[in-house]
Amino acid sequence: MKRYWSRLVALVLVVVIGLMGCSSNSPTGSLIGDYRQDTLAVINTLRLAIDLPEDAPNKTEAQTEARQKMNEFASYYRRNNAASDLNSFTTMRTALNSLAGYYSSYPNRPLPQKLKQRLDQEFKQVEMALKRGA
Repeated sequence: MKRYWSRLVALVLVVVIGLMGCSSNSPTGSLIGDYRQDTLAVINTLRLAIDLPEDAPNKTEAQTEARQKMNEFASYYRRNNAASDLNSFTTMRTALNSLAGYYSSYPNRPLPQKLKQRLDQEFKQVEMALKRGA
């Protein structure tokens, strides 16, 4: 009887793992799956979070939404070979890494002006690359 149960459990595990592996690779959360539109939406969210004054009542919510979008964007498009080869994706990933690193290291401090300027420049580069189709 013990042998029967172990085989049954093994069969169930194989079926579950097989079904999970065949699940769709669709975007989660607020992403729609269109690289250009998703990138522009993430940039707009990040600009909003960056440009809010420190005493704004919704600053924490904006930063939380920005972190969530950064994670969704990075985790979805990192696996997408068509997007990961684009110059806009490389620049966007650099900007996301900079901002995420600052948020994790200094969560209660305002962003320095130098970092804001660099992020703005990188966002402009990404937008220009998206217009060119790169």
